[in-house]
Amino acid sequence: MKFSSDCYGHEQYGSQGHSSASTIATIEAALSADSNIDNRAIQIRMLGPVVLLEGYITNTADRERAISLAAMIVGQENVQDRMLSRFPMQ
Repeated sequence: MKFSSDCYGHEQYGSQGHSSASTIATIEAALSADSNIDNRAIQIRMLGPVVLLEGYITNTADRERAISLAAMIVGQENVQDRMLSRFPMQ
C-alpha cells in the first residue's frame, strides 16, 4: 500500500472511477457467482481504496479464493484479509 500524495481519500477515490458501493457490489457478485466458495459469513468493507474482507471462513481454500477474486477487481495491494477461521466440528 502506498501512502503518498497520489493516494485518494474516500471522497476523491470515488470520483476517479468506481464508488465504494459499486466496488463492494462487484466483489459480492463475484463471490456469489463462485459456487466453490462459502461466502455467507464474509463481509466486505472499504477503507479508501482498500477492500477489507472480514467475517468467517470455514476452510483455507475459501480464504484464498475470496482474496483472489477481490484482488482481480481492485488489485492485490488493495486487499486486506481480516477473515477469521471457523472450522466445522467433526
